[in-house]
Amino acid sequence: MDRDNEASPAIGEYASPPCFMHELSPDFQPKPERTGAWGDVARWRKAERQRLIDARLAMSAQERAGRAERIAAGLDRAIGRVSGRIVSAYWPFRGEPDLRNWTIRVIERGGRIALPVVIRKGWPLEFRIWAPGDPLERGVWNILVPARGPAVEPDIVVAPVVGFDAAGYRLGYGGGFYDRTLGAMRRKPLALGVGYEAARIATIYPQPHDVALDAIVTDA
Repeated sequence: MDRDNEASPAIGEYASPPCFMHELSPDFQPKPERTGAWGDVARWRKAERQRLIDARLAMSAQERAGRAERIAAGLDRAIGRVSGRIVSAYWPFRGEPDLRNWTIRVIERGGRIALPVVIRKGWPLEFRIWAPGDPLERGVWNILVPARGPAVEPDIVVAPVVGFDAAGYRLGYGGGFYDRTLGAMRRKPLALGVGYEAARIATIYPQPHDVALDAIVTDA
């Protein structure tokens, strides 16, 4: 369910280790490789992922912006109070809903924003506090991430989806990072997927490693 485990790009190692690794569940173990039926699912996911990305990139920038504002309003309803809470957001990539203005409003209302950072292939994500003006650097997939800042465990995780189903399972980019992270966190956050309603599919064919989100917020 992720940015899923079948095809991830080359991932470098960052200098700093994930500072919150001691907060992970002691039951966390990397998942073994899957064979058999998983290969069919992986091939289907790869094709479906590309179809859905192409469809959202075909939208005009104006259309995506309008849909993103509706998603932001839905997030406000789903989350409620943000004061004193840490919200993990994301830097938009390949036509994802651009919620950067919403993150600023979260900060103005007393919340704190964290952004996910890939530390190493096969590891959970690290979440670093970010505010406008803080330095950013290019990470995996060339996505901007905080260059430095304290690692935290968020109260709310907002995860972009490529596709999603009615059971709350998320189709992502193939790295398995969100599944791995949510499955390892000792304190369960409110986990919300965000995406366009057009990305709804009948099923992602969930596998044992996939973690269902608490809700999916769309522009519908």
